[in-house]
Amino acid sequence: MKPFRIWPSPPHLSGKEQEFVNEAFSSNWIAPLGPHVDGFERELSEYLGVKAGAVLSSGTAAIHLALLTLGVTRGDAVICSSFTFAGSANPIVYCGAEPVFVDSEADTWNMSPTLLDQALSTLKKEGKPVKAVILVELYGVPAEIDEILSICKAHSVPVIEDSAEALGSTLNGKRLGSLGKIGILSFNGNKIITTSGGGALMSDDLDIVKKARFLATQARDPAPHYEHSQIGYNYRMSNVVAAIGRGQLTVLESRVARRQEIYALYRKLLAKSDFAEFPATLPGAAPNRWLTTALLPSSESRDKVIARLAERSIESRPLWKPMHLQPVFKDARSFSDGTSENLFRRGICLPSGSVMSDAAVEEVATFVHAS
Repeated sequence: MKPFRIWPSPPHLSGKEQEFVNEAFSSNWIAPLGPHVDGFERELSEYLGVKAGAVLSSGTAAIHLALLTLGVTRGDAVICSSFTFAGSANPIVYCGAEPVFVDSEADTWNMSPTLLDQALSTLKKEGKPVKAVILVELYGVPAEIDEILSICKAHSVPVIEDSAEALGSTLNGKRLGSLGKIGILSFNGNKIITTSGGGALMSDDLDIVKKARFLATQARDPAPHYEHSQIGYNYRMSNVVAAIGRGQLTVLESRVARRQEIYALYRKLLAKSDFAEFPATLPGAAPNRWLTTALLPSSESRDKVIARLAERSIESRPLWKPMHLQPVFKDARSFSDGTSENLFRRGICLPSGSVMSDAAVEEVATFVHAS
């Protein structure tokens, strides 16, 4: 098989990034922290409409720190969307806590409010403390977040809004990543904007952000020497990486607009048949369309499409394999009804990078139809 020529979501640089990076080099400020870190945090906060943020080495690190700042420790339970990438769930185990997975609802494919309420109620009756709910906003599509926030408020459980895939998405005019107690962002190489690797923790709670920054810099106490009274982590973003992020942030809106155009074109081209089904969009929602995802009639038809595209050097992938089906979490508790299992069995991620031309989208759609 030839190397892929069309990828699902490759980096898309603008040229503006180089200006910020050059400034970092010319000032010799290439060490961790620095003015670009401060600037990136400020600009992300302004964009999301939250009070503060901490830019970090990855979205996974951000989730880990979010759990620590909420006091999650050994013996606690943390509820997490099952239909997600492992980076959403692994930090629960880092804390020594117990992951409890909740399945999706069939419309947006995000966490089911009904099953979430069932999980919280069941664990409460059993006397199991639930310290947090990690709500993942899949593929940039807003969840039933108002209902989820209401349920969690009734149970006095904070929500960590995992918006790693959802930067640029809105619900009723509010940006995803700003709606929970803590918002999580990712700037991995395949995200809608990238720093090559990196993430952020965002919140209106200044104490949470302050504590996250402290823990992320090896928990160094204020002293003229190196003094440590807590275990810390090397999770801070460097000034050079933040410089890339500042350049990328200047073109975020155009990247979102292009991905939305690509999604609309796929919908138009694939609407000629009933071969593909797409996730629902809630009233008032504007997804960033990080990836265009669809359900095909069966696992066989999905696998045939992936193979047919690969023959033409076009990479596509199945949807996430649910966490409750992963071998590493085989003993974890889950509240599921089979929805995410069906999504995994039939679902596909189509190439959706903002670098794609309309002709490339049409080529992909043609081979999807032909399979």
